[in-house]
Amino acid sequence: MKSKSGDNMDENGNSGLERIEDGSVVSNIHTSKWRVFTDSGRDYFFQGKLEPAERLFGSAIQEAKEGFGEKDPHVASACNNLAELYRVKKEFDKAEPLYLEAVSILEDFYGPEDVRVGATLHNLGQLYLVQRKLEEARACYERALKLKGRVLGYNHPDYAETMYHLGTVLHMQGKDTDAEALILDSLKILEEGGQGESMTYIRRLRYLSQIYIRSNRLAEAEKLQRKLLHMMELSKGWNSMEAITAAEALALTLRLSGQLEEALELFEKCLNAQKKLLPEGHIQIGGNFLHIAKTFMLQASQMRSTDKSEALSKLEKAKNYLENSARIAKDVLLKLKNQKIKAQKHEKSSVTLRNYEHAALVILLQSLESLAALEMSKNEIQEPKEENLHAAEDSLLQCVTAYKEFGYGTQLQDSFEVKSEYLSCLKHLSALLANKETTLNSKASPISLPELKEEIRRTEIDLRSQKTG
Repeated sequence: MKSKSGDNMDENGNSGLERIEDGSVVSNIHTSKWRVFTDSGRDYFFQGKLEPAERLFGSAIQEAKEGFGEKDPHVASACNNLAELYRVKKEFDKAEPLYLEAVSILEDFYGPEDVRVGATLHNLGQLYLVQRKLEEARACYERALKLKGRVLGYNHPDYAETMYHLGTVLHMQGKDTDAEALILDSLKILEEGGQGESMTYIRRLRYLSQIYIRSNRLAEAEKLQRKLLHMMELSKGWNSMEAITAAEALALTLRLSGQLEEALELFEKCLNAQKKLLPEGHIQIGGNFLHIAKTFMLQASQMRSTDKSEALSKLEKAKNYLENSARIAKDVLLKLKNQKIKAQKHEKSSVTLRNYEHAALVILLQSLESLAALEMSKNEIQEPKEENLHAAEDSLLQCVTAYKEFGYGTQLQDSFEVKSEYLSCLKHLSALLANKETTLNSKASPISLPELKEEIRRTEIDLRSQKTG
């Protein structure tokens, strides 16, 4: 069953909710209510209306127990549905006992080797995975994989799905060789089953390319990303968001491997397509401005010792793009700040807005920090100018201000990515201020070096806690 809310789905685009497939001859007022509550709860769930869905799923459990019996599979199905809702709401402590109860009921009723046990174990594995409880997730997926393979067959798409998820866990545990083998096998099963062009296949191929990038296997990542881009161009056309996303990913890999000219061409091609598809000032356009600027800065770095004039010209181009990306990101954040009260009334919309807000803040922080780096690069290429140092300091101070204005007191404050960008900005500002103390004719900074060092210390503690938590 396809969900209308992306947050309610797994990597295949499916929810873990269970349909009513009831061959039971039991029929009474409680079983009738169970059916109504389950159907209505699923409808609300897929609309992103989680509060009424939660009430209905809770009632469905009670009606199933009274109508079918405490240890009936209908109760397990109802427990699974409420557990899936709690997983989506990130109320993990409530979800886990419901999954465990469902597994226990199914094992007692059908036996421990039944495929329905495997399906619920897969869902429990997803719960552990999002909590980064990797050993627990691995155990669930390994057992589910054995059950699905034995009952459904080793070429079944459900078997391939659990295989893929087990591969993601192994990757997160640093077992990349085993992870790669499992993901490749899951891709092969999809190909042989005629799903080699499906979105599930594309998502898994994209994830494998990310594994290659993290392992610095850039040539292999590039090969997969060229394949993905070709698939998107054929199925969606170049002027589609799917093709643009694939092209941007390839361009980023090309930039990592030093193929700057081709990367720049791709980024600019993406930008032209985005301007046709998206409204002016869209955050994705701001993100592409940032990509282009960073590519120009890398080109400037390469030619600084051979052609200073051209290097400075590249930096000026980069500066224009960075100013535009910062402007767009800040405008987006200000608009979203004004919309927050409205968004809170619509759960589904608020999830989308939070993701949009997160992207905008990351882009703003990176743009401002890059502007500071750009000014410092100018001083390294040409005769140092104090105005460039002041401009760098001003950009970094804006970075601090932006984090406090748009991050403090919001869910963005807990984002590891946002906080990491903020810490990077703090460290660069600290180095700049420390250097200023030895420089004459420097204007006073609105933040002292000791205050800055204390903020760095606190932020590092927060990040370490998040990483190990």
